Amino acid sequence: MPFTLRNLVYKDILKIDRMDIHENKTSCFIGESGAGKSTLLKLLNKMYIPDEGNIYYKGTSLEEIEAVKLRRKIVMIPQNPLLFGETVEENLQKGLLFSEKPPASRWDLERVLEIVQLGKNLQDQSEKLSGGERQRLSLGRVLLMKPEVYLLDEPTSALDEETESNVMKKFVEAAKSHDGKVIIVTHSMNVAEQYGEEVIRITKR
Repeated sequence: MPFTLRNLVYKDILKIDRMDIHENKTSCFIGESGAGKSTLLKLLNKMYIPDEGNIYYKGTSLEEIEAVKLRRKIVMIPQNPLLFGETVEENLQKGLLFSEKPPASRWDLERVLEIVQLGKNLQDQSEKLSGGERQRLSLGRVLLMKPEVYLLDEPTSALDEETESNVMKKFVEAAKSHDGKVIIVTHSMNVAEQYGEEVIRITKR
């Protein structure tokens, strides 16, 4: 199990007695707005700290893992992806810089743009990208990092259903090719049904 949660309480948002998130399955968190799905992702990434209980990653409590080291292994894309740098290439390379890995080659950069179906040149200005293009750019950035776990918060909310299906299919395949674990928060039943090998419903307290 990559993640094991026991007796978890966070504010008045989440109360989870027991949850096991399996290693070799793409997991989808679904549930109504305000149920705490995004909050749970941030707890797994140590952006939030539980008020009570414990979260274990591969048997080690998150309390014992330094936050920066954890986030190099467990990478999160928030609902509204941030831009890092002026160009598409700078944004793609930024994750590797953060994780202290060598820069990607031009071939790798162009390949990842193809995977996420972002038809842009590497020197295009990132601030001119639409919301859906920024989402795909962020997916490309984290793919290059090859982390152990991808935490994706509504990663395709700005895409139409056909593009969503195509992008997520290729993204999940690319992540699995290096044994990456994908956890997705989604309102899209299309995503949950197609890629949720493990579907976990989060309900309001």
